[in-house]
Amino acid sequence: MTKTGLPRFDPGELEGLTGDRTFARGEAYHRGGKVTILSLAADRVLAQVAGTEDYRVTLSGRGRAIDGSCSCRAFEDSGFCKHMVATALAANEAAASGQADGTDSLGRIRAHLKTKSVDALVDLIVDMVERDPALFRKLDLAASLVHTDDKALEARLRKAIDAATRIRGTIEYADVSRWAKGVNEALDILADMASGPHAAQVRALAGHAMDRIEKAMESIDDSDGDGGALLSRTRDIHLAACAAAPPEPVALARYLFGRETRDAYDMFYGAAGLYEGVLGEQGLAEYRRLAETAWRKLSVRTGRKKPATDDDEWEPDRLMAILDFFAEREGDVDARIALRARDLSSPWRYSQLAQFCLDQGREDEALRRAEEGLWIFEDGGPDNGLTLLVADLLSRKGRREEAAAHLWRLFEKSPSLDLYLRLVKLAGPSAHERAVGFLEAQSASGERGARGRWSWNGPQEVLIAIFIQEKAFDRAWAAVGKHGPSMRAQEDLADASRQSHPREALAVYAARVEEHVNGGRYDEAAKLIARMGNLRGAAEQAAYVADIKDRHRRKRNLMKLLTP
Repeated sequence: MTKTGLPRFDPGELEGLTGDRTFARGEAYHRGGKVTILSLAADRVLAQVAGTEDYRVTLSGRGRAIDGSCSCRAFEDSGFCKHMVATALAANEAAASGQADGTDSLGRIRAHLKTKSVDALVDLIVDMVERDPALFRKLDLAASLVHTDDKALEARLRKAIDAATRIRGTIEYADVSRWAKGVNEALDILADMASGPHAAQVRALAGHAMDRIEKAMESIDDSDGDGGALLSRTRDIHLAACAAAPPEPVALARYLFGRETRDAYDMFYGAAGLYEGVLGEQGLAEYRRLAETAWRKLSVRTGRKKPATDDDEWEPDRLMAILDFFAEREGDVDARIALRARDLSSPWRYSQLAQFCLDQGREDEALRRAEEGLWIFEDGGPDNGLTLLVADLLSRKGRREEAAAHLWRLFEKSPSLDLYLRLVKLAGPSAHERAVGFLEAQSASGERGARGRWSWNGPQEVLIAIFIQEKAFDRAWAAVGKHGPSMRAQEDLADASRQSHPREALAVYAARVEEHVNGGRYDEAAKLIARMGNLRGAAEQAAYVADIKDRHRRKRNLMKLLTP
């Protein structure tokens, strides 16, 4: 116990963080003596826990405020693990036995080492280095900074980067973090050197490391983003080295431009701005010249005119972003609009251009561009995003009838509750009966699926949604009987009208229960059955449950849920 009479870490909180099973396994680890407390300080507990391998655990906080980490995979995947539970319990035991904060294994080791001579300590460390490859690499690289000339140092570091990033075959998800840890150890040396006298060498080595990491990422499962994090860190090291030892600005501009326009991972996206202070005006001018030269070679893309050549998939957008940086830097809105107008090959491109004009306070130009896009692509029917933008801009100008006309065309192509609400807001109550009439006609004339029901997004679905919105439940249930919408729409209606139309809602819920039961979703079925009891008398509900039990009596797990 601590001085307050309470355990250092609250066991109830530990169990809440991990769950019963993990907590029990942590207790077993503690009872089995698998925890070695390395440091028991006032603000932190450091321990080594023996498992499949030795794991390093740190804990901080007290009472119910518990935080920390573990080197095991379970902590990476799920958070608080059994090793952390075992450590917390060991710390509680140490506190209960009266062991004072700061009395620990590391303290004893520190005191012991202070009694040794320098030569003895060197021999001890060298012996450890011989047994630990990771420690060997780290100390070997550190020693190279002092005892190797520049050329040999660069060669040694390049070799270390090659070794750390080397991949034979592929690396599966479970092993990627271990690989990334080795790469980070090599990058640690570069980071330490980036702002010192070896900064110029670090620039070249960081570029080499990025090439190696990018190549390696073709063969790893990077689901957790370890590879991307390595690339981002290497780029930051390169930037720091450039700031410490600025390279010739024109050469740097050419290097960065090549990286930005070819980089598959976008680590150098916006490099002109990121490296602005290092590039200076001379480097920025070269960066701009390179982008403008490449931009002029691109094909103009419009909805009517196909490009004469197939441009690189990423090149146009990347070049536009580079030139947009320079235009924004100069406050040239016309140039920024012209850049976006270079590619108008889709309704989405027109929407982006019109929205940009609007963001710049050019509402008239935004409307002109958006309307032009609708006209250019009218053969494919009205585009949703572009039409909504045009309608909004027209409405702002008081041209409500024109705005409504655009929305009606879109509604008749692809009806939705959102469009209906927009139309009612623009055109008033008359839009209600027009929309309902259209949907009724479409529902009556359309083709249903194999089970006699509509797909989830058919006109009858929107019709039911409108009736629910307007609380026109009688009309909604009549439409269900007439048009047979999807079960999802029927369930939405049942939920909305269960108080006013309990019989209809119960019929839908009963059908849904059967779907849940036949699909093995017994928990969902039991919850819905319980809800149904609120819509009818106890005797009727009991008879319904008895019928369910009789028909599905072989489903033992369902029976358990239905038995009080």
